[in-house]
Amino acid sequence: MLSRIAESLFWIGRYIERSDGTARILDVHLQLLLEDPWIDEDTACRSLMGVMGTVPRTTDGPVTRADVLTHLAVDRSNPSSIAYSLQSARENARRAREIVSTELWETLNTTSSRMPRRLNDEKVHEFFQWVRERAALAIGVTDSSTSHDESWQFFTLGRAIERTDMTARMLATRSLTEASGPSWTTILRSCGAYEAYLRTYRGMPSSRNAAEFLLLDRLFPRSIIHSIQTAERCMSAIDPVADRVGHSNSVLRALGRIRNELEYRPIEEVLAELPEHMQSVQSVTREASEAIRGRFFPTHAEPSWIGETS
Repeated sequence: MLSRIAESLFWIGRYIERSDGTARILDVHLQLLLEDPWIDEDTACRSLMGVMGTVPRTTDGPVTRADVLTHLAVDRSNPSSIAYSLQSARENARRAREIVSTELWETLNTTSSRMPRRLNDEKVHEFFQWVRERAALAIGVTDSSTSHDESWQFFTLGRAIERTDMTARMLATRSLTEASGPSWTTILRSCGAYEAYLRTYRGMPSSRNAAEFLLLDRLFPRSIIHSIQTAERCMSAIDPVADRVGHSNSVLRALGRIRNELEYRPIEEVLAELPEHMQSVQSVTREASEAIRGRFFPTHAEPSWIGETS
C-alpha cells in the first residue's frame, strides 16, 4: 500500500475517534458547569482546555463555557476542536478516495458539510450526541463495508492509538478539582461504560473499581488496556516480525512498556498518581504515533494536536 494512502487511513481513524472523544469530554464537563453553581467557571474551563492540549485565547478576562464551546467545538482553525477533526477526516478520505468506500466517503462528507459554525446554548447536548452518532456511523460503515486487510488495519490502528489518548484525557479530568470534578458515575456514563461496569461489578462505582474498569478491563472496548492491545494486534498484522530476542518494532516496544506499567502496578498506586500516569499514557501514544510515522509515512510531518496540517 502507498504510504500516502496508509497515512490517510490512519488519520481518518484518529480524527473520527478524536471528534467522538472530544464530544464526550465536553458534554460531561459543560453539563457539570450548569448543574453545580459552586464550581468556579474560569478555573474549570481553563483546566479543561489544558487537559485538551489547548490554551485559552483570552488572558485578561475569565474563560467561560461559551469560550470552551467556541474553541473546542466549532473553531475550524483549532486542531483540538471537533470541527477541525471532522473536516480533517473528510480531507484525508478525499486523498485516499481510491481506497475509501463510497459509504464512508458519503458519511464523512455529509458530516463535515452539516457541521454548524455556531451552537445554540439550548441544544449543546444534542450537538454532542449528533457528533457521537456520526462517529459511530463512520466506524460501523467501515467495519461492515471494508475488507479487513491492511487498509482496515491502518484505520483501526489510528482509532486505537487515539482512543488510548482520549480515555487517558477523560481520566485525567477526574483530578482537575477533586471536590467538584466529575464523579466516577459521570465519567463511566460519558465513556458509554456505566451499564457494562454494573454488569461487571454489580454495585455503585467506587474510585478503585471504576478506575480499574476504565484502565485495565480487557473486554471493554474503551478501556486503555483494550485499546493498547488492539493497537498491538493491528501493528503485528501490518508488520509481522518474529524477533528471537526482544522487539525490534519501536511501536510495539512503546505500547508494551505502558501496558506492562499499568497491568502490573497495583491499582491503588495508579489512583494515587492518576494525572501523572495519564500523562505518561499520552506521552506513549505520541511516541507510538511518531514511531508509526517514521516506519510507514517517512515523507510527511506528523499531524499533532497543535499546528496540524494533515
